[in-house]
Amino acid sequence: MDQSVANYPEFAISSKTQCTATADYLTRWFSSLVHSGGHDKNFGGGGWHGKKGGDIRIDIPSQHVLERTSCLVTKEQIEKLVIWAILQVRFTVSLPAHGRTIEGNACRRILTENLPGIIEKALPFQSQDKASLQRHVESVEDQTYLRAQLSALNLVAFVRDGAVLPRMSGADDRPMSADQAVLFQSPLSMRVDFKLPHSGRISGMGIPKGVSLIVGGGFHGKSTLLNAIEMGVYDHVPGDGREFVVTDSKALKIRAEDGRSIEKVDIRPFINNLPFGRDTSVFSTQDASGSTSQAGNIIEGLEAGATCLLIDEVRSLYDDFGVSTILVMGGSGDYFQVAGHVIMMDCYQAHDVTQKAKSIAAETIKTNPQTFLPFNMTKARIPLPQSLDASSGDREKVRVRGKTQFGFQVEFGNEEIDLSGCEQVVEKSQTHAIGDSILHARNNFMDGGSTMASVLQRMEADFNEKGLDVLCPHIPLGNYSRPRPLEIAAAINRYRSLRIK
Repeated sequence: MDQSVANYPEFAISSKTQCTATADYLTRWFSSLVHSGGHDKNFGGGGWHGKKGGDIRIDIPSQHVLERTSCLVTKEQIEKLVIWAILQVRFTVSLPAHGRTIEGNACRRILTENLPGIIEKALPFQSQDKASLQRHVESVEDQTYLRAQLSALNLVAFVRDGAVLPRMSGADDRPMSADQAVLFQSPLSMRVDFKLPHSGRISGMGIPKGVSLIVGGGFHGKSTLLNAIEMGVYDHVPGDGREFVVTDSKALKIRAEDGRSIEKVDIRPFINNLPFGRDTSVFSTQDASGSTSQAGNIIEGLEAGATCLLIDEVRSLYDDFGVSTILVMGGSGDYFQVAGHVIMMDCYQAHDVTQKAKSIAAETIKTNPQTFLPFNMTKARIPLPQSLDASSGDREKVRVRGKTQFGFQVEFGNEEIDLSGCEQVVEKSQTHAIGDSILHARNNFMDGGSTMASVLQRMEADFNEKGLDVLCPHIPLGNYSRPRPLEIAAAINRYRSLRIK
């Protein structure tokens, strides 16, 4: 739909952030209209000879606001003046049939009555709730602005006072109801203020760069706080409760992944005394232990550009490379010696216990005599493109499994890439993009001489310039949402047939 018809005001389409927020809003609005009208229901599932089809579907977003291909705002502008713009929504229509016979009347009704009615309500600005759209766009702008201010104040994360951190359930990412949730309140010693473009002045807890520790008893909110921080790399929809919980955009959640494969990773900063004298400078295995997998995850994350590590349950990272670390611990005091800040969660309330922790550390005999090599980031890993084989029969196949209790999975040729350990992959659409990004990287940026870091940087530049349509240039797909280079790298590194030079 051309802007001359859609007629969106400048607040919705002037900047990249506004376009992303508007496209996200329209995807949600289109989806709600389809669902409320029952148009996402098919005519039946009575087998080959029964009725089938008839449903209209669009990619359903999560609680996060991401760049998507389900809705696009394409425009050209000179400085701040938009010259022209086109609004594009991508969805699928399953044409109805009965056995092998097309249901002509049903097709006509869908294509000439139902669909035009949905489009008329969903796309033109005059059909929108202006206040709701503007609130959505301005909220995303404020979150993006807030995240961009963190580094200047020497922070890696910020949690707003009054934020709703707990979720409805482990299977439902919506916020816990306000009458059940304990609203977040920052310790006075860690409270900082920001003035946002639209929301005005807000306050909350600022987590400084360096090593921070989150401690507390079981079920007191430690992991809830860390989960909110790890999701702070994304913007959230208004009403999510985490709108102003923001984190360094290159923060990476780290966990142990027993059984994952590792290919030629230098894990000497953590482990250098494996049995049988195994070389940990180019460590490879098809069955990593918890400790070797966690060490590999950290080194791979740093290679991919991570600047903050979030670890549930190492000072040299920050001193040598400016990489911050936020750890969650239950009862161990060993980390008090290196932690710059210690946050204690007690009954879901945060307390700054840094000075108390330092006093305990000063009275405790230091029990870490073992020394490791300093972090050496000069070892470049070069992925070999021929090892990334998506062949399945006479064609290449990349498919995605929806999220299960084990997380997302990508079928890459005849192998499965397990992304269950990548907790910051939040949508199936991201997983679609990750799978096709591996092919795109192999075909365009891997040449047997380019490092993993270089491949990721060039692909990110490609996305910035051309959008996600570069992943499938000949067929416009509506089921991509943008992944970070960190998650693309994680998928490549978990491909068991990957070979590194």
